[in-house]
Amino acid sequence: MTISLTVLGSSTPYPRPGNPCSGYLVSHGDTTIWLDAGPGSLAALQQHTAIDELDAIWISHLHADHSADLLVATYALLFADLRPRGPIPLYGPPGIATRLSDFLTNTQRAPIENAFEVHELHDGHQARVGGLRLTSHAVAHGFPAFGIRILDGKNVLAYSGDTGPCEGLAKIADGADLFLCEADSAEQSPVHLTPLDAGRAAAGTGRLVLTHVGPSLTPLEAEAQASTVYTGPIAYAAPGSVFTL
Repeated sequence: MTISLTVLGSSTPYPRPGNPCSGYLVSHGDTTIWLDAGPGSLAALQQHTAIDELDAIWISHLHADHSADLLVATYALLFADLRPRGPIPLYGPPGIATRLSDFLTNTQRAPIENAFEVHELHDGHQARVGGLRLTSHAVAHGFPAFGIRILDGKNVLAYSGDTGPCEGLAKIADGADLFLCEADSAEQSPVHLTPLDAGRAAAGTGRLVLTHVGPSLTPLEAEAQASTVYTGPIAYAAPGSVFTL
């Protein structure tokens, strides 16, 4: 059984025609996990699976370009034509439930627990979803943010989330078969990676997939820069791309 990564969107800091913001679908047999819920990714997700059939949702951090579609997902699960089996496990940074509820109402607290079974992440947090083990590590993004390692017992899919160079990033990437890594910035930043940073972080991984490429770079430029320090295969997370491991 393989792990499959489908890119729903990789645009930043706002969705572009044909490219939603950060969102990815991880599949392993009958198990499906939505990683990050950037604007536009919910529509793209439904090309592959229904929202109420997800086994879990995992959110790296609460910037809108990674989490805003959780708001409309709440409406879909609670007030539309879907019939979820129960609240979907939602893994996200501390305060995610309050943030969602506050945005969805200006009077009484919105009952988001009817849509989501909320689990707050911490450094080293572990969870089991189907045959997958999820391990989250804190990363450097100026406020609570996480990357993730997803293991099926043989293969490792790693995702950086948004981060600058940090110890947590090394833990996430360590020996991964596929490393999905942001390459947002053309200039050095404490809260984002350059393509060179991404290439260095990918040392020892089997394959590097660049995502969240910022407006100051083209995907081809990002790939070219990363390739000067990383000798393995490099790809860009174009929307609709599917990677298997």
